[in-house]
Amino acid sequence: MSPGYQVHVVPESAGWAYSSLRVVSLDPAGSHQLVTGGDEVIVLPLSGSVAIEADNSRLELDGRESVFAGPTDLAYVGIGQVVTLRSESGGRFALCGARTEQSLPLHYGSAEEVPVELRGAGAASRQVRNFGTPGALAASKIIACEVITPAGNWSSYPAHKHDEATETESELEEIYYFEIAAGPEGEQGFGFMRTSSSPGKDIELLEEVHDGDTVLVPYGWHGPCVAAPGFDMYYLNVMAGPSSERAWKISDHPDQAWVRNTWTDQAVDARLVGEE
Repeated sequence: MSPGYQVHVVPESAGWAYSSLRVVSLDPAGSHQLVTGGDEVIVLPLSGSVAIEADNSRLELDGRESVFAGPTDLAYVGIGQVVTLRSESGGRFALCGARTEQSLPLHYGSAEEVPVELRGAGAASRQVRNFGTPGALAASKIIACEVITPAGNWSSYPAHKHDEATETESELEEIYYFEIAAGPEGEQGFGFMRTSSSPGKDIELLEEVHDGDTVLVPYGWHGPCVAAPGFDMYYLNVMAGPSSERAWKISDHPDQAWVRNTWTDQAVDARLVGEE
């Protein structure tokens, strides 16, 4: 792991070509500098507020208390920039990246503009914050979103894949970064994530995940993510791939696709209703 980062996933360490994620913690009045190089980067506060200096400009991101407190301001930084983060409050900040050759200017996204979706129903209810998806944020390759899965619920379900380029599917590498809410006395939360082999691509993973864990999905059917009863689950998804089309197109696992049809007869989890 690179000094100063709690999470440091780059194409060179992951053994792939496009997606990256760094998470840095800053003390009050702390600062951090990043050279974007060949990566476009979304600066996303996980907790705390931050000022971004890049491309001869300065942006102020109001941030949030925690990932469970709702969407946040964010900044997009293009390739070839020296980025300085300065935080009077201190906090933790995700630097979501994708390797690209296209140069785009620095720009700001407000928390109020983040599209929030309630996906699924019943025990498969979750909240998706589409802060970095096509149509929500101008970018070259990166696709990113946040998911809140209430305690006891399942998300990334049905299991799905995006590991080949077809008319109905995108080829995308994906990073899952987890934060799990603690119990009432600070007990360590947990959940589970499953990834399994897709045609011609062997991978088998059933992982117990805790606060701060990261799971890489180079290919394969991935999901479900399961939040243990008593512990709300958050994860940040960062995706990118080789296509010139920036799109998230998926194929559902054939044994699980039917589950979507059951949602029409179920209510969305009441813990999520009204949080849009």
